[in-house]
Amino acid sequence: MERGNTKQEILEAALEMFSVQGFEATSISQIASAVGIRKASLYSHFENKQAILDELVKEVLGQYETHSIFAKTDWGKDNDNLPLTPDDAVKMIGGQIRYLLHDPAISRARKMLVIEQFQNRSLAKLQTKQNYSDVLGYFTGLIKCLIQKGVLAEDDPEIMAAQFCLPISVWINLCDREPERETEVMELVDKHIRQFFRLYQQSGR
Repeated sequence: MERGNTKQEILEAALEMFSVQGFEATSISQIASAVGIRKASLYSHFENKQAILDELVKEVLGQYETHSIFAKTDWGKDNDNLPLTPDDAVKMIGGQIRYLLHDPAISRARKMLVIEQFQNRSLAKLQTKQNYSDVLGYFTGLIKCLIQKGVLAEDDPEIMAAQFCLPISVWINLCDREPERETEVMELVDKHIRQFFRLYQQSGR
């Protein structure tokens, strides 16, 4: 049990450091010191620093796949959760933004990916997947469903999705840098979603 606790402490300390100073700039000695163990003791849990990173990616990816609507929603099957009104969309997307900003592991992992995207090819691919491909794919599916339901007027769903979600991604990144602006950002998200529905709303609704 103690071994398991120490291993988790190592992962948490490493993620905290990777999210602030990056993977390359963080040493095994620094991680061990943050946990309060000797460097030799750390090696009884992980073979090297890369093994720590691999475990972190596996663990955080598991959380992301379980909790993120961008990863787990299939609009071909999940139409019961379709946000048919601006109020529905504000509630659903606002909840996801707060999860991304406030879940400690997800927030730190996202910051780590930002730092490492130009140095680590596999993390660059993960950054593209989580912060672009999954998000754009989710919203493209959502827009297609809303068009099919007659909620939104027909247009290019991928372009509509980009118009809808990419400003939100920029605002999330802004909150990562300046967390004190979260209230301002959430107000902007609310206005943005409502304006999008007004602009693309099917006439007669």
